[in-house]
Amino acid sequence: MGESDRYQDYRRPKKRFSLGQDNNALMALFSLNVIGFLILMLAQVVFFFYQQTPTQFNEKMVQWIALPSDLKTFSERPWTLITYMFTDTGAGLMRLLSNMLWLWAFGYILQQMSGNDKIIPVYIYGGLAGALFFILSHYLLPPLRNLGGQQFIIGANAGTMAVAMATTTLAPNYRFFTQIRGGIPIWVLMLAYLIINFAGVAGMNAAYSLSHMGGALAGFLFVFFLKKGYDGSTWMNRFYHKMVNMFSPAATPDKKTIREKVFYQSGGRSPYKKSTIITQQRIDEILDKINQKGYHFLTEEEKQILKKAAEEDNL
Repeated sequence: MGESDRYQDYRRPKKRFSLGQDNNALMALFSLNVIGFLILMLAQVVFFFYQQTPTQFNEKMVQWIALPSDLKTFSERPWTLITYMFTDTGAGLMRLLSNMLWLWAFGYILQQMSGNDKIIPVYIYGGLAGALFFILSHYLLPPLRNLGGQQFIIGANAGTMAVAMATTTLAPNYRFFTQIRGGIPIWVLMLAYLIINFAGVAGMNAAYSLSHMGGALAGFLFVFFLKKGYDGSTWMNRFYHKMVNMFSPAATPDKKTIREKVFYQSGGRSPYKKSTIITQQRIDEILDKINQKGYHFLTEEEKQILKKAAEEDNL
């Protein structure tokens, strides 16, 4: 076996889906919603071929995925707390397209500014808050309490609203369409988004509109606490990676490290140590990032660069 063959297996990184640390979290979130929609569409076609009515399709399929407004029904289908926010029905095609457009526009900015591991947790927090507001509104608001019958909610509205609000709270002065008289501030679009949803509170769709507002509140609180030093995405990412690593061969305790398998013994010395070249331009970029977003948004590499620059009196 040649020298190069000894580390051939370590040249290509092993890819896996994650909450965003390794891959494009926005694309993963977008794909989850589209795939969920397509699965329901396919199921609806199958029901049609078996001469099932739309009502039967809703009773036998949709209602086992959508979130119910009744706590008793919810206790029998607790998984709907998650499934409802990652899919939509054929009747909600325009709603799906609208949500995905907003999700992509705001999510791209959020991912660029805060890293690749925030967007899915923000989306999930928004979905959970939306579910809470939806259920509580049917118990606390007299007009909804007196409606009678079971209500269901499905779709990405609350999660998308959370992403949009988190992005706006993080960068309120960001501008779209900068070619048009300096651009449109992101807060203006967010305000219009909120007004459109808030207008529905006065009608029979109040529970759905309040659900969306709950998602917006979750997005705001996420960034609010993030600026205070608490990152609400940390535990969620750790939990996800822990679950994934339970089934990963690389997680076994007796697994030798790449250094142990590839390199010969070197008397305790590391065979190679990466050293980052520090330039004044790089330092200025990091300082600008601190001024715009805060120290807690720096990556570990950027923090090490600042530390090394301070030790060398380059700051």
